[in-house]
Parts: sequence; structure tokens; C-alpha cells
Amino acid sequence: MTFVITIDGPAGAGKGTLARALSHHYDLALLDTGLLYRSIGVQALEAGIPLDDETQLSRIAHTLAPKDLMRPDLRTHEANDASSKVAVFHKVREALLNFQREFAKNPPAGFQGTILDGRDTGTVICPDATVKFFVTAQVEIRAERRLKELQARGIKSIYSSVLQDMIERDLRDSQRSEAPLRSPEDALTLDTSTLTPEEVLKKAIAFIEMRRSAKKKKSLA
Repeated sequence: MTFVITIDGPAGAGKGTLARALSHHYDLALLDTGLLYRSIGVQALEAGIPLDDETQLSRIAHTLAPKDLMRPDLRTHEANDASSKVAVFHKVREALLNFQREFAKNPPAGFQGTILDGRDTGTVICPDATVKFFVTAQVEIRAERRLKELQARGIKSIYSSVLQDMIERDLRDSQRSEAPLRSPEDALTLDTSTLTPEEVLKKAIAFIEMRRSAKKKKSLA
């Protein structure tokens, strides 16, 4: 079985930072699943397709290619907002299901396994993942992080606006009928509110090694 790590959680919690660090540490291929929805949202906006047109959005999803995830405009505030709006639709999520599962099961040549970073990777995409994490933090802290990130890119933003957008995003993600954001039952929850990225990584590695050790002992029993 392929070594698969899933990392779920709300925006700005530090999922991406942890995913990249673990990818480097264990030599794992990384898929930021949020980019799939960002790409669909951006393509829809460019084509003038309403973000509530499930049929046309699903058509974009069915034609999504790896190169579409390389666009530099997928990290904008507009792409972020659009992604959570298109992610509520069943046809869109269904169209992307195989894309994500195939990546998880068949990592690119040279990699020892995969990491999926998103909001339903441990609950829906890979419920049998080797190790699962749920990364979270206080919404005010997450908003501060997102504000600094936007400002670092030269994007003018104000804290109150970023905070409100994040609260609304959390609400959409947690209350949608399709694969709502929630922590997998067998995941380790990491609250990064008061932790440095290095501390989060250390806790994650310790958990992974504990799981691997337990699995090894079980196989030898």
C-alpha cells in the first residue's frame, strides 16, 4: 500500500507549510487539492461562467489538467474566494475525485508516497490514508497570517476584510452538504495558534513515526 499522508483544516491554519515540510522530509509527492478548485473558479471567471452554474463548472472540472495547477493567479484573493464557492457542488467534487485518488495511489516516479493537503482528503478522498492530520488555529490568528501573506505579495488588504472573508469561508466549508470540512476521527489535531512551523513539524513527525512503528510491530506479531 502506498504511503499516504492527508492534511485537512481551515484556511490559514498552516496546512501548506506542514505539507511542504513533510514532503521534503519524507520525499513525498505533494498535491494541494485546493488548487483544483481554485483553477476551476479562475477558469469560470475568465469565461464569464457564473460560480453557481454547476453543470458548466463540472465540465471545467472534467477537463482539468496538471498544467492548470501551475497558473500564478491561483494564489490571489479572488481565486481563494471562488474556490470555496465552486467546491460546494456535487458534480464538481465528483469530477475531481478520481484525479485526487489516482495521484494518491500512484505517486510520480522517484517519490516514496504522497501527501494530500485540503479539506476532505482524510474523510472522503483517502479515508484509508496511512496518517491523517487536522491542522487548525484561532480564526483571528489565521486572518493575521493571511493578511501578511497578501501584503508580502503586494496585494493591498485590511485585517477586518480578511477576517470577515475567512469567517464566511469557514462557514461555507463546514456547512456545505458535499464533503464538509471536519476532522477525520483517526487524525491528530494540531492547533498551530501558538506553535512555530518547526514545532508543528516536530509533532507531526513524532506522530508519523509512532504510527509506522505500531504498524511494523503489528505486522511482526
